[in-house]
Amino acid sequence: MTAPVCSRRLFLGTSAAAAAVAMFRPPSLSAAERFEITKSPQEWRRTLSPQRYAVLREEDTERPYSSPLNREKRRGTYVCGGCALPLFSSAAKFESGTGWPSFYAPLRNAVGTRIDGKLFFKRVEVHCRRCGGHLGHVFDDGPKPTGKRYCLNGLALAFRPA
Repeated sequence: MTAPVCSRRLFLGTSAAAAAVAMFRPPSLSAAERFEITKSPQEWRRTLSPQRYAVLREEDTERPYSSPLNREKRRGTYVCGGCALPLFSSAAKFESGTGWPSFYAPLRNAVGTRIDGKLFFKRVEVHCRRCGGHLGHVFDDGPKPTGKRYCLNGLALAFRPA
């Protein structure tokens, strides 16, 4: 009996397929990423609207310019749409022109980050540090004083006026 032959084409094709699967798999939470609030998908579905569930729990992105929070100008606090943890002050909000609510800094001990490699380039995903809900991404093209742009889904947030 002859041993199976592993051609270069077979090896490269299999390697490319494995890399594609790994690239498009949602990021798994590391052992170090434990959240104070944990619920099963069924429990989250009972407490969140379908649109909010898609953003917070499945890392979906809402259409740009669709969030009423883009036009919110009052003083107050933006809280997590999943667990109501205060995340961003209205004082840190700015108009980025991207179509999503944007902030230059979160409140202290409010958010966590991890590398998001689902696209063909790496981004930094932002999530609620208490429930792990997906908020959006942070980029290095924001205004002073931080130079950061926390580009967030309005569906991931709720606004509490001061």
